[in-house]
Amino acid sequence: MRILHTMLRVADLTKSIKFYQQVLGMQLLRQRDNEQYRYTLAFLGYGDESSECVIELTHNWDTKEYDLGNAYGHIAIGCDDIYKTCELIKQAGGIISRAPGPVKGGTTQIAFIKDPDGYAIELIQGK
Repeated sequence: MRILHTMLRVADLTKSIKFYQQVLGMQLLRQRDNEQYRYTLAFLGYGDESSECVIELTHNWDTKEYDLGNAYGHIAIGCDDIYKTCELIKQAGGIISRAPGPVKGGTTQIAFIKDPDGYAIELIQGK
């Protein structure tokens, strides 16, 4: 078994796809509309779904916003140079919600950013 994808509900699909492509460098792997039930699914990632875990963005056409609740934690993405990555994200208009630095009580370098809907994404140095 393996993890296939993580699904996030998004209010503005175009804005979210742009963020995951332009700010995080993911590829749009596939997208599908369901006219009958009024939703669109978009799958993005860094590699083919047959071997990589991806993000599924679900846009329900009649929903303009979501309450993120307090149970969601974050999605983690590894990067080679967390400081350079955060600078590039900032230049691309991304929101850095926690600047890069060591995790509390440890030495691993982490940072947090937010996507257009407010979902937290953790960046981890060297993973």
